[in-house]
Amino acid sequence: MATVLHLSPHPDDEVIGAPALMLRMRDAGHRIVNLACSLGHREQWDRRRAEVEEACRRADFELLVLDPPALISSDDDLDLAQRTIAAETVRLVRELDVGLVVAPSPHDGHHGHEVVGRAARDALAVEGGPPLWMWAIWADLPLPTLFAPFGPSDLERASYALSAHAGEVSRNDYVDLLRGRGVTGRVLGSERVFGFGTPGRAEHFAELLTEAAFAGGEWWAGAPREPDAASPIAAVPRDRPIGWWMDAASFGDRLKTQISPSVAS
Repeated sequence: MATVLHLSPHPDDEVIGAPALMLRMRDAGHRIVNLACSLGHREQWDRRRAEVEEACRRADFELLVLDPPALISSDDDLDLAQRTIAAETVRLVRELDVGLVVAPSPHDGHHGHEVVGRAARDALAVEGGPPLWMWAIWADLPLPTLFAPFGPSDLERASYALSAHAGEVSRNDYVDLLRGRGVTGRVLGSERVFGFGTPGRAEHFAELLTEAAFAGGEWWAGAPREPDAASPIAAVPRDRPIGWWMDAASFGDRLKTQISPSVAS
């Protein structure tokens, strides 16, 4: 059985990013450890810690909270947060004998998510390290390689865990997001993962992720596949090199460096 480390930018991302697949891996006997990298704004820490504790209890995930929590709001020192989360990831991978890391994409559109995605990238850019599975919420993955189908009972379990984040789901309907993303993943996923023109699948829902691993001094994407929850870790993927994408500045970061002609004048 493998130890799976999930890096959650905020409390609730552990049950939004790829919850159905992680629940299925947990059912298969794998150890799921969720690292809550932040607890939101300081005035929310107590509430959000209690909510993530309850969500992980419902999902049967182990919970670790970065101490002190990383500060990943737009006006925080994001470089410091990235280094801190990367160092903690390196430590946990070693101490827990982690076989797989699940985290947001370094290009997920939200500054805090991208910090955590870049931290995962930095921590795992070593020969022989565990593979990285990346999910996306705020921006699409340009190269999804994992098609992970799930059914209504999985959706119900993920929604139940997510509803523990009462403050967040009252602010926005993230529970409905799980269903919407699942339907979109099922409809578009077969073609996005296995090639345009591929027939659709009969499953109710699907999650899409990008599998990557560092080998030979380069990041490689895995070949398109449907992961087996019982044996999720495949051979080191060397299907397509994607280091140029993994290391590139995000759209948001590049946009911040641009000055429009009207402003410049």
